[in-house]
Amino acid sequence: MNDRGITIALLGPLEVRQDGRPVRLAGGRVRTLLAVLAVSANDTVPVRRLASALWDEDLPVNVRRSVQTLVTRLRHGLGAHVVRTMPEGYRLDVEPDRVDVLRFRRLLTEAGRARGAAGERPLVAEALALWRGPPFESIESDWLRTAESAHLVESYLGALERRIDLDLAEGRHRELTAELLRLTAHHPLRESLWARLLVALGRCGRPAEALAGYERLRRRLDEELGIEPSAELRRIHASLLQARTP
Repeated sequence: MNDRGITIALLGPLEVRQDGRPVRLAGGRVRTLLAVLAVSANDTVPVRRLASALWDEDLPVNVRRSVQTLVTRLRHGLGAHVVRTMPEGYRLDVEPDRVDVLRFRRLLTEAGRARGAAGERPLVAEALALWRGPPFESIESDWLRTAESAHLVESYLGALERRIDLDLAEGRHRELTAELLRLTAHHPLRESLWARLLVALGRCGRPAEALAGYERLRRRLDEELGIEPSAELRRIHASLLQARTP
């Protein structure tokens, strides 16, 4: 991708560049406005949705005028041609691939259509590389957190697990063990990550560590959620026990 035009990065702290140069946007609500428009780039975002993202339940008396004021400030920072006024709201005119959230989603869609690991893995890796931190990290908006962030994080973790599966299929279990230990420490109740860690440890000849990890997880799931490990984890656990039986 060339440096011409606007690029907007939301997977981490907000970063805006125009023709390769950083753009500084003053004001938290102006930044929130850009984020909401950017995740729907080239589509009209209704004024009411913008207002909900900008003010949550504490709406101003004149919603349309207040949104219009922020749009004017955003245009001052990006250029009047970038944000278009539409009959029902506003639209950000920018190529979707120049918004990292939209590029991330496109790459995962392409990866899902790819035939074979050789075509799929580079697309998944490219999508994951777009992440610099939590989505919308420097933007205050309950609407973005509930409507967008949680789904994006789940998509990220799913893509990460898919990349790990592809690496496991190629026999890279030794390389993956340290990464999976970090991931399970960061997401201690995510059973799908634990399943991959137990598999990797077992293939590395470290079944005792895998069994100890399973037991720690089992106790934590019981104490914090009142549930047993998933059927997949129980199956992996049984396989590890069987492999240790003389």
